[in-house]
Amino acid sequence: MLTLAVAAWGVLWSVTTPAFRAPDEQTHLDSVLRIAYGGGWPAPGDAWVAPAVADAVDEAAYPADPPGRWVHRPDERQLVDVEPVPREDRTRIGETNAVGDASSGTEIDQMTQHPPAYYALGAAVLRVTGLADARWDQAMLALRLLDVVLLALVVPLAAGTARRVTGSASAGLVAAAFPLFLPQLGHIMGSVNNDAFVVLAGAGATYLAARVVTGDLRWRVAVALGAVVGLGLLGKVMLAFALPMVGVAYLLARGRPVPALPARLGRLAVATVAAGVVGGWWWVRNVLTLGAVQPVGRPRDLDTMAPVADGDVASLITEKLAQAFFGNLSWLEIRLDGRWVVAGSVALGVAALVAVALPGARRAAVVLLLFPAGLAAGVAFNAWDFHAETGRLAAVQGRYLFAGVAALAGVVAIALWQLARRAERRLAVAVPVVVTLALVTAVAGLRWAFGAFYRGPGESVGDAVDRWLAWSPLEPPALAAVVVLAALALVAALAVAVPWPLTTRAARAARRTGADGAGADS
Repeated sequence: MLTLAVAAWGVLWSVTTPAFRAPDEQTHLDSVLRIAYGGGWPAPGDAWVAPAVADAVDEAAYPADPPGRWVHRPDERQLVDVEPVPREDRTRIGETNAVGDASSGTEIDQMTQHPPAYYALGAAVLRVTGLADARWDQAMLALRLLDVVLLALVVPLAAGTARRVTGSASAGLVAAAFPLFLPQLGHIMGSVNNDAFVVLAGAGATYLAARVVTGDLRWRVAVALGAVVGLGLLGKVMLAFALPMVGVAYLLARGRPVPALPARLGRLAVATVAAGVVGGWWWVRNVLTLGAVQPVGRPRDLDTMAPVADGDVASLITEKLAQAFFGNLSWLEIRLDGRWVVAGSVALGVAALVAVALPGARRAAVVLLLFPAGLAAGVAFNAWDFHAETGRLAAVQGRYLFAGVAALAGVVAIALWQLARRAERRLAVAVPVVVTLALVTAVAGLRWAFGAFYRGPGESVGDAVDRWLAWSPLEPPALAAVVVLAALALVAALAVAVPWPLTTRAARAARRTGADGAGADS
């Protein structure tokens, strides 16, 4: 039920976020259309935004300022002042406008600096659904919903990770609810973004690494683990940061009996080779043919970026990364209240300390933490290196850590399980509280986003709703149906979570009765 709740939450984000108010959404859409219409995958810097996408960006009034921008700019165009283009008048995609070239008069699409796997998947979705030649906003919504599906698949993997490590069904529910605490995750996974592909691959790698460290050292698991990492590498380089997690999982693996170190290293070698064969080759090819692991698709305009003093780099990277992990919406200009960012950061830090300090699943906790820690270190290093060259900070994006969201969910579940002294009955009592808080946070995040996107100064909620309805790709009845069905899914999750302690108690009693009966028969 929590999988359905997270999916419903993602759907609500997909219909709440205005078009192109998520990072690089126009170029993600453009790259999908290029593949859908046979435009291939040009070298980095050689891809151009399609005329259809350029028209769509204009019709969506991007980059007009949303009302919730952290600093109001009265001299800039405001989204609340723009009259939405009627749905029937919005640009349709077709053979003549779906692929850009040097003569299009458009900008460079930098996404060909990445591998094309996510974009090929998106193109297949548009072709299968018949939306490749639909209005641009309909095609965009279909791709957003694709990302929601990918997010929903993360939930059972996160739950499976926690349950594998702890043996607790309640820990699995805690991990499953974790995504709902992150408004930024819903925002990103409810938009068109190649991070969705990487988040799912990261969750798959996390689950398999959890199996390894808890003793599943079969060769086929090693092959599967490497293949999942390799598949993620065909989406983005971020999955390379899963390799330390994989390596340490084999080094710390326990089993009955524990295989000798050479045997474990042999399995690690198989996983590594599988990752290279499936997806690592792309990045080796980049080095050999382009001279860089990830070439620059479009140089940054340094004139638009403020210089940063050397002494402020570390603190700014930490601050920006935390802020953008929990809730910098749109192009990072809608900022979550800093008090919530601090509270969330402290909570995650405490959970990590508890998970590695208390007995029960410390080995697994260390393994899981390596993935998000590696991602954070990679982002920080990249930003620091860019600053050393330019004096500016760039690419400090919290969404780059979302590949490790299943690992973080597992760590939080481990921490609560250990605080409950590894007793299922104690942790079961906490499940309704955790799920309720998660659902309240999910709804509160959507409410905040809705106002930040649509409600201008001095306006009523009704004014904001009217604006939302006018901008939406869906007709009002369809949009209302989506909201009602999603709300029912969230309520259903709560209805399942509240009686969970009684459910688990009844299950334990049934098991005891069955055991007693079996003993009497014998």
